[in-house]
Amino acid sequence: MFDFAAKVQNNSQLSIVIYQLFCTFAVMETTILLVRHGETFDNARKIMQGQVQGDLNERGREQALQVARRLAGEQIDVIVSSDLRRAVQTAEVIAAPHGLPVNQTALLRERDWGSFTGRYIPDLQGLEWPDDIESEIDLLARARSFILYITATYPGKRVVAVGHGIINKAVLAIYAGCTMREVQRMMNAEVRILTVTAERVSAVAAMTAASMTASSSSEGTSTLAAAVALRSPSAE
Repeated sequence: MFDFAAKVQNNSQLSIVIYQLFCTFAVMETTILLVRHGETFDNARKIMQGQVQGDLNERGREQALQVARRLAGEQIDVIVSSDLRRAVQTAEVIAAPHGLPVNQTALLRERDWGSFTGRYIPDLQGLEWPDDIESEIDLLARARSFILYITATYPGKRVVAVGHGIINKAVLAIYAGCTMREVQRMMNAEVRILTVTAERVSAVAAMTAASMTASSSSEGTSTLAAAVALRSPSAE
């Protein structure tokens, strides 16, 4: 005979265990060592790369090696990178001393520059932006999704994440609760350290969603960034 009461009790106990595990993981700090890829041939030529693959030049490979040497003695649990080749190449160099694989994610791709892609950057100054460029709202939403992904997948871990200049800027804006314009540009192979928890990410998720739908104007973008600050209170 089916024991309904026992079934309910067992499910209740399982729910309690799951909730306790969630609470444990939610407060675990995940450290993200955010890296911009090394210099590429197109970086050197001042070409707008966007989401083309790109390859590291000799200087870029040396920059990646310098980061690898710097992090070789540190505890690194996971290596994540954009799925664009220039980021993967950088991540593979950093991962080598740790014997870790590189986990690729499209969430960390560079901004899609649409019809500006492949153009000489100085020639773009003062031009009206075409409609096919990825919007700042969409870029910030992707940056938030990346942080959610990292904290949910690697709670309590130290994660090297190799991205690109503009998407990294969006990640830092989300983290700091400021506009992208307030974030200092990352140089090639620069490393910045972020510490976040799943609890803080969850706490701002609803506000983020509301801000994303509020407006696509620059004012709306500022509201989005302010609503999703993930930086711990003691962080500088």
